[in-house]
Amino acid sequence: MSQRISSGSLFAGIDHVQLAAPPGCEAEGRRFFGQLLGLQELPKPPALAVRGGLWFQCGAQQIHIGIEKDFRPAKKAHPALRLTDEASLEALRARLQAGGVATKDDREIEDAARFFAEDPWDNRLEFVATASA
Repeated sequence: MSQRISSGSLFAGIDHVQLAAPPGCEAEGRRFFGQLLGLQELPKPPALAVRGGLWFQCGAQQIHIGIEKDFRPAKKAHPALRLTDEASLEALRARLQAGGVATKDDREIEDAARFFAEDPWDNRLEFVATASA
């Protein structure tokens, strides 16, 4: 017999999202997530640091870049990173494009401004903000 438990009482939110990347990805990861996106790199615990990869703070959550020996990019599954407003979203898009990252506009969701881009290893990323009136 299973007991149903209200998820609202169990979960506080999402702690982190992990993206896979190939071995030796750290320099590219620091450029993309640290410099272009402007996220703060976090130190990994020593026991995990030996595996490689990176951790970044993104609002109250984190993005972890994990090493996968037989890496294949995620082309459909993706995290959506929310920006504070549409002006910040457009400023980020301009910074990415100036850094050589292609972006794809998407206005299919009403009241949402968003675009897609790929990280250095071709994982899909979404960037979203509430559209200005």
